Amino acid sequence: MIPKERLKQVKLVIFDLDGTLLDDKGEIGRDTVDLVKKLDNYGVQFSFASGRLHSALTDYAAQLKIHTPLISLDGCLIQSYPAGTTIYQSVMPVKHVLKTIALAEKFLVKFALCHADAIYFTEHNSLIADLIDKFGAKYEEVHSYTNLVDKTLEIVLVSEFKDYIKEIEKRLSFPYSLGLTTTYSKSYQNPGMYLLEIRKHGSSKATGLKKLASHLKIGISETAVIGDWYNDKSLFDTKAVKVAVANAVPEIKFLSDYVTQRSNDEDGVAEFLEMLYKAKVD
Repeated sequence: MIPKERLKQVKLVIFDLDGTLLDDKGEIGRDTVDLVKKLDNYGVQFSFASGRLHSALTDYAAQLKIHTPLISLDGCLIQSYPAGTTIYQSVMPVKHVLKTIALAEKFLVKFALCHADAIYFTEHNSLIADLIDKFGAKYEEVHSYTNLVDKTLEIVLVSEFKDYIKEIEKRLSFPYSLGLTTTYSKSYQNPGMYLLEIRKHGSSKATGLKKLASHLKIGISETAVIGDWYNDKSLFDTKAVKVAVANAVPEIKFLSDYVTQRSNDEDGVAEFLEMLYKAKVD
């Protein structure tokens, strides 16, 4: 159980979406909606930290009446809502984008370039929308990546061959490359597929949290994070209050301060928010 005095200090709650805030039908629990409204009256702010694009977060922000900037693309971009003003973005150096593209083509893995507004793919990579875990994203087919390399926030590679993905990750890591962050994981929605997300060094959900907290003038220890999946790990390495839903992977549960008894399909987020609300009211 999280000490009541620590819960009283929480001023900002960060939700992961898929597998955490959203049930398997892509819906937010009714109790969570009610508790967010109640906690807003006690000065608690809310935001998301998601691998989704910003445009795939705004409908949920509207449903919860969130007006705090949103962290998208696993920390590569923070934009205000509803204005859409960019507060922070981490653009990959062109030389690293070109090297990643060359490696993806050499190993024949599917890949796409993620920008603030859309995910771009070529005809050769036309299956990418069905393979990567970027729910609700706008996908756009292009003839060539040539005019897109200078505004790329993230590159996502996917393959059924784990060894190919791991070899590319190796070649993009120190000492072969400098200035990149690589995140390897199993696909959330496609068992048997492996993902590699490439970003500028230092870009992560934790970086996004720190940038957002600084923007809001809130200390990290005054935040709470709720997640379930491997890409939430950086959040769980911070000094925030860390909550894992019951369906979270073991690594996230191990790092958490509290594991809910309920899963995302049972509105596990509301279980924590109820604890937070009671601490604020008391």
